[in-house]
Amino acid sequence: MEEESFSDPEIAALMNDTFVCVKVDREERPDLDHLYMTVCQLLTGSGGWPLTIVMTPDKKPFFAGTYFPRDDRYGRPGMLQIIPRIRGLWFNEREALNSSSEEITAGLQAFLAPDQAASPSSSLVESAYASLMEQYDERHGGFGSAPKFPVFSNLLFLLKYWHRKGEERALSMVRHTLRAMRMGGIYDHLGYGFHRYSTDERWFAPHFEKMLYDQALAVKTCADTFRATGEEEFRDMAEEILAYVLRDLTSPEGGFYSAEDADSEGEEGKFYTWTVSELSRTLDDEEMRIVREIYNATDAGNYLGNAGAPTGQNILFLRAGDNIPGHPGMHYHNPDSVHARIREKLLSARSARPRPLRDEKILTDWNGLMIAALASAAGALGHHGYADAAKRAFTFVRKNLVDENGTMLHLRYNDKIRIPAFLDDYAYMLWGSLELHQLSLSTDYLESALQLAAEMVDLFWDDENGGFFFTRKGGDLSAPRLKPSFDGPMPSGNSVAAMSLLRLGRLTARQDLEEKGLGTLGAFASEMAGNPSGFTHMINALDTAHNGTAEVIIAGNPDSGDTKRLIQSLQRSFLPAVTTLAFDPDNPNRGAWKNLPFVSNIKISDGKAAAYVCRNSACQPPITDAEEMLKALSHRKVPGP
Repeated sequence: MEEESFSDPEIAALMNDTFVCVKVDREERPDLDHLYMTVCQLLTGSGGWPLTIVMTPDKKPFFAGTYFPRDDRYGRPGMLQIIPRIRGLWFNEREALNSSSEEITAGLQAFLAPDQAASPSSSLVESAYASLMEQYDERHGGFGSAPKFPVFSNLLFLLKYWHRKGEERALSMVRHTLRAMRMGGIYDHLGYGFHRYSTDERWFAPHFEKMLYDQALAVKTCADTFRATGEEEFRDMAEEILAYVLRDLTSPEGGFYSAEDADSEGEEGKFYTWTVSELSRTLDDEEMRIVREIYNATDAGNYLGNAGAPTGQNILFLRAGDNIPGHPGMHYHNPDSVHARIREKLLSARSARPRPLRDEKILTDWNGLMIAALASAAGALGHHGYADAAKRAFTFVRKNLVDENGTMLHLRYNDKIRIPAFLDDYAYMLWGSLELHQLSLSTDYLESALQLAAEMVDLFWDDENGGFFFTRKGGDLSAPRLKPSFDGPMPSGNSVAAMSLLRLGRLTARQDLEEKGLGTLGAFASEMAGNPSGFTHMINALDTAHNGTAEVIIAGNPDSGDTKRLIQSLQRSFLPAVTTLAFDPDNPNRGAWKNLPFVSNIKISDGKAAAYVCRNSACQPPITDAEEMLKALSHRKVPGP
């Protein structure tokens, strides 16, 4: 619409003569996006972007839709026809339009009326698993058909389900999906990282935009899959994605940029696709043979245009069964391999092209996700550089994305755009704080987590019905406060808040925080029951609530080798229902420790660091051996691939 309508002088004149035109960046104002997308879905039965809303001057909508072409086309009304029609209605039938807007507003309020809170059944875990099984694409991996999004929350749910139930099918779905996505065109085989989604069911032809949140959730999923299986391909995958993020999406100050566009030089995918002649100018004959055979480049081009005809352009991808030992990406990590040489040559040639525009907004919520992913990967892979990047980004957000009163902001851009934080900002930064604490076991990050949790409850909690509103108290009183809960490509703020509050509450013996987590689950019980596979992150939290967690308290000098061995054993094992606290008995009053009532009985054992495994507020005798500690946590053995 931007190209064919908003930039067209005739359309622009019509729009400016008829409307007060406001273009909203949905990442800057997710509150408006949530609200008006709900309106669009209520009015039309569907939604999507670009989102088009027409409303009265007092912000009451009466018309909604998504994409409208310049002219009528394929049964879809065009802007040249729609705008005069709306103008005529406004000037000739305004009373009817105002009445319609009142009815729509009333309908929106009724739709947003909360369901009665209930206690969600643990059977929802089984229902979610059954639903994912039904939607699973046995051939290509992932869920559903085209367009296919990499919904990593589903994979994280399946990993936890496998761990608790021993269901090998759940783990095989995760392995298959990650491998299929990494082999497809949705994965950038040269610069690494995932594109936003695949336009087809086999992960081949992507929408070429790259989003920070996809990279973060992919890294978290790969790190956990490596923990669960020990298979190096998932380590490699996490490292590749982080190489992209740290190289191309990291600001000089340490925060993370939002995205890279799909288009360059006015054409989607131009930066990422290749003609055979472009490849031939860069590679020798043997390398070209491999690119044709392994990466499926053809003279006509494997990338079809909108009309279904070859374009001459090729997307580099790999097919299942291609004759490459192990996983295709493994060769990139051997600098002497021909595959690594091809990649370096093509990456160098591609770097000379005009790059897609980088969206340099730094968003608090997406940075929180990336911090959590980096901290998780640092523990799983033993990579100190990832830990440093996570800590640096956390410091950046806590220092720069705040206002003069120290209140967190959603976005701060060139010191001109300063938008107060939403629920997702607090929930994702809370997740990042918890993962940083689990990595470093520093009381500083535990204190930050407790502070973020307190502020989140104070600003967003629904005292009447439970759960969290997306917007803070005292905001725009003319707009209804929504409580988004659906787990799409990103888990909802309510889902992340519920999981984090349950973990933090049990780790610190704060029953009030745990109750808020349980209250959040209760607020969305009926929604989860109606569509369990749409709430996999929240149902993961439900699983935690019903089946409990284990808390491991490590007592010992944090600098001693025996303390570090116990901690590293925990960090490198897949223990999704375990949280860890480190306690130095020689410094019992340090930071958050002095407020934890149970640490007074925690001591080292026979001069060695000791692990106390606790469940339901009862702790087992101290354990000094790492293997014995993991046995006490019922660490599951991994089935074969």
